[in-house]
Amino acid sequence: MSVHGPITPAHFYARLFGSQAARDGAVIRRQVRDVERFVGREAFLKEMARRGFPVFENAGQFIVFCNNGPIRRLV
Repeated sequence: MSVHGPITPAHFYARLFGSQAARDGAVIRRQVRDVERFVGREAFLKEMARRGFPVFENAGQFIVFCNNGPIRRLV
């Protein structure tokens, strides 16, 4: 819950994709628990796949690459 009322899925996505990092094609992070609470894991992953954005999960966070460029693990 937000101090301004409940966050709807539409509001969650608007804030997510309206962020400067997302608009620039950079990397964004969101807490898994927040994603599950506001939009649901399945819906979130489906939307990222629709946009062609790779998503990783680590330490309770989703890491989203807001572009479809190649990813290489170096270490």
